[in-house]
Amino acid sequence: MTTTASTRRARTGRITFLVALAVFAQESTWNLYDSQVPPLLREHTGSAALVGLLMGMDNLLGIFIQPWMGNRSDRTRTSWGRRIPYLVVGMPLAALLFLAIPHAAASLPLLILVMFSYALVANSFKPIAESLLPDFIPPERRSRANAVVKIASSLTVMVAALISIFLIDDHPTSSFAIPAILMVASLAVLAAKVRDSRSPAYQTALAEDREQHGTAAPGVQGGAAASGVRGGAAAPGVRVRDTVLEIVRDPDRSRSLLIVSILLFGGAWAASRALMTPYGMEALGMSRGEAGGLTLPSGVAFIVAAYPVARLAERFGRLRVMMVGMSVFAAGMVLGTVVQTPAGAVIGLCVAAAGASSFLVNAVVVLWNLAPSDRVVGTYTGLYTVGWVSGGFLGPALVGGMVDLTGWPLLLLDVAVVALLAVLAVARVHALQRRSTATRAL
Repeated sequence: MTTTASTRRARTGRITFLVALAVFAQESTWNLYDSQVPPLLREHTGSAALVGLLMGMDNLLGIFIQPWMGNRSDRTRTSWGRRIPYLVVGMPLAALLFLAIPHAAASLPLLILVMFSYALVANSFKPIAESLLPDFIPPERRSRANAVVKIASSLTVMVAALISIFLIDDHPTSSFAIPAILMVASLAVLAAKVRDSRSPAYQTALAEDREQHGTAAPGVQGGAAASGVRGGAAAPGVRVRDTVLEIVRDPDRSRSLLIVSILLFGGAWAASRALMTPYGMEALGMSRGEAGGLTLPSGVAFIVAAYPVARLAERFGRLRVMMVGMSVFAAGMVLGTVVQTPAGAVIGLCVAAAGASSFLVNAVVVLWNLAPSDRVVGTYTGLYTVGWVSGGFLGPALVGGMVDLTGWPLLLLDVAVVALLAVLAVARVHALQRRSTATRAL
């Protein structure tokens, strides 16, 4: 191996670790938020519907904010690049708002205000941190890098669980400080080590800006503004609306079908999580606590499978591996239906989670690689989130409606049907890309 290749691999590993660290810190706050804010709301209202509505507020905000902020960062030109300035401002502010949540719990209006503010700020920089990955990592190596990020994100569920088990009862206020400190510490490391003005994608974006405007960009070597756009300002041209219209109008349909598959599989995945406790109680005769633990082993299966699946995707093709993995997910659901016991459900969910890792690791990478330019990868990260969150919102409702018709014993089979629809959408993308000569490491 040449020194250049070795150095390139070391840089790839370094940026992957740093992005994974930032995502780990962000998701630590989100997971503790999801597990411990509902009890604070329950102190003021007995309505489960109201609690659910308020807890879903962050997802609704994310649908609108994340694509816009991803696009905003795509168009930003500063000496630090286009992502880091937003993280330097957003992450400390989100940490302070997160710390304020338990202190605001004495008043419902104040609690809702702080929740809204935290969700607004945290959603604003979520796609920006994730977009650092395609900024630095070449298309052919993005799956393994994203697998590391997904593993880091999955580990935060365990962190939130440990905080809840060991600290929250005795230290209900100060427990919120741990994820907040993690967030600020990870930002300090990220800001000290990363200048995304040096990333290949940012330099490509500067070159495209110069070509578009036909002028030399001042200060390119330092990562400064292109085409006369000074630090912190937005480069004109590529807006969210322009990107969405271009995807919708594209006769190729690969990107629009991929987003549809993200929505469908996101719905199947969310339903397999959100409805599992009542399934265990209604179909398997388990207690609430026992049913609530059905998905825990599958989380470990996901973590174990994520990186090998990424390597397979880079060797055999992402779309092909995604289709196989999604089919394995559906097969796991069928297995859990056929062997309708608690052990059968756990085994089926483990098989399904291992298969699902192929989609969760690779889908956003395929979307990044289908982007027409490095200038819009942040926008594409936001569009991935829109598809995934929309699926998370609609999927449990759709599958729940199917359960009303078929009964709880067939829940897992209903989930498999939705997953197979997603497989068909990805299969169509694969067919379209095989005809294309312009694929980018798919």
